[in-house]
Amino acid sequence: MADMNCNVAVVSMHDHLDGDLSREEIKQLQEHLSGCPSCYARYEALERTDALVKASPKEKASDQLSERIMKSLPSSRRPAAWTSWVRRHPAVSAAAIFMIVMLSSFVSMWNQGQELSVTGPDLDHVIIEGKKVIVPAGQKVSGDLTVVNGDVQVLGDLEGNLTVIDGRLIPLASTAHIAGEIKTIDRAVDWLWYKVSSFFGTLTYGS
Repeated sequence: MADMNCNVAVVSMHDHLDGDLSREEIKQLQEHLSGCPSCYARYEALERTDALVKASPKEKASDQLSERIMKSLPSSRRPAAWTSWVRRHPAVSAAAIFMIVMLSSFVSMWNQGQELSVTGPDLDHVIIEGKKVIVPAGQKVSGDLTVVNGDVQVLGDLEGNLTVIDGRLIPLASTAHIAGEIKTIDRAVDWLWYKVSSFFGTLTYGS
């Protein structure tokens, strides 16, 4: 079994925190984290952030965050206006702190290289040209195919799911056939938006 690439590991961290990994995928991620200090530190930071958001009681958390925001604000000639606004919008204040914490984790994630990564059980029939991954016409690729930081062009058959992370899927040719799901992921947008949307949904449900 091939070692997990750091780029793929970062996506797996997010899926693991969301409870979307299988036992085998969790085992692969744990093996990678045990041998990669950089990914391990990143995972710990994401795990702490997730735990903080999930564990905080909603109403008390909003009041506490409001107080902490007020204490961190610089001196102003009209402090009463700021206090009034924050108290009227506790959910927005909480979301602002949440986004700052999330963005800090992305800074370290984007500091790693943007090299192309191609993973799957059947790569013998896949052609790689620079940062372009091609499934040639007349060829059949078995199993799932995951491409990170590259463009994907499918001309033949893919008997599995196709996942494109931080890349582009070139419109499928008339000869192309993909048996499974097609998923494109922009980690800096889709994942952050998903987390923020989930956070607001939790606040709404608890109100």
